[in-house]
Amino acid sequence: MKRVYLDYSATTPVKEEVVKEMIPYYTEMYGNPSSLYSEGLEAKGALDEARTRVAGLINAEPREIIFTSCGTEADNWVLEGVSDKLKNRGKHIITSKIEHHAILHTGEYLEKHGFDVTYLDVDSEGFVSPAALEAAIRDDTILVSIMMVNNEVGTIEPIKELAAVAKSHGILFHTDAVQALGNVPIDVKDLGVDFLSMSAHKIYGPKGVGALYMRRGLRISNFMHGGAQETKKRAGTENLAGIVGFGKAAELAEANLQSHIAHSTELRNYLWEKIEENISGVQLNGPKDRRHPGNLNVSFDYIEGESILLMLDAKGVSVSTGSACSSKSLVPSHVLDAIGVSITKMNGTVRFTVGDFTTKEDIDYVVEALKEVVDKLRELSPVTGQEGW
Repeated sequence: MKRVYLDYSATTPVKEEVVKEMIPYYTEMYGNPSSLYSEGLEAKGALDEARTRVAGLINAEPREIIFTSCGTEADNWVLEGVSDKLKNRGKHIITSKIEHHAILHTGEYLEKHGFDVTYLDVDSEGFVSPAALEAAIRDDTILVSIMMVNNEVGTIEPIKELAAVAKSHGILFHTDAVQALGNVPIDVKDLGVDFLSMSAHKIYGPKGVGALYMRRGLRISNFMHGGAQETKKRAGTENLAGIVGFGKAAELAEANLQSHIAHSTELRNYLWEKIEENISGVQLNGPKDRRHPGNLNVSFDYIEGESILLMLDAKGVSVSTGSACSSKSLVPSHVLDAIGVSITKMNGTVRFTVGDFTTKEDIDYVVEALKEVVDKLRELSPVTGQEGW
């Protein structure tokens, strides 16, 4: 049976070039980068090369890149590290209602420890307004954290404008760029951000490795304590093979960025055109423009997204009902709720995300399978056509 993977926002396959570059660091060049003998110096050189490659993807300086275990760790580190460092200056943080749970749950944690967090509303397409941010700033605000690209509906936020608002008040600005990395151009100098979170497995690299961009000159409280790794900012022996893989994936992403965007956008648009042509009662969630090039979030009337997911899987198609990080939760999407999608449409929502290995033939197969699944489920649904859907 043919299998088509359309959940690239959840994770991506590791590209062959990446795997090839990683393997020697498991079997031959296995030294500890902190050691001063030959094997250690060789490992340190590979670490430095990977740092340079990741920095190049976002126009940062290599010394501004600190490797972590994942994007979630980077998010947690910024919120907790800034809060601890600046708690005597203020205890107010601003974020949005549609952030990844790595931000939202950390915000809830900080609220339990005496901090005040403002969660900004978004419009019907998921955009955060710079004016709303301006209005929310207080004398005791110490940090603003707004994601660059939303993981569910693909909205590309106006980060440059939002960061400028924070900067005009002397407030630090962080962006979770896990979904943006390798999918939209990123220039940290042009954006004016102070911190930026990244993850390798979203750009055809390995799982278990991420990075934090921290603007030169900044220092926040450490999140990991122990050794002197990562210029004494993040303790723990580095995941050398994973970091090498991240570096290679970043190099490929930088070289292929425009072709990747063009390919993903073309197939994403083709998928939506075919869905509209063949299936009635559908709604696109999020913006038509200014969205992640591979993201398509669609609500199907009268049926449940989870049923669509399971029946598509039986036909060889992998999709998501929302963020894969929380897809096992029965709680409706906080993102769809924030942009005003009704509870019934929320329950019938599926996220499709295309990527580098997706073909037009894959899309045709998916739409054919999707139409069969939707028709079958609507035939079985006791509420088909009823008012309120």
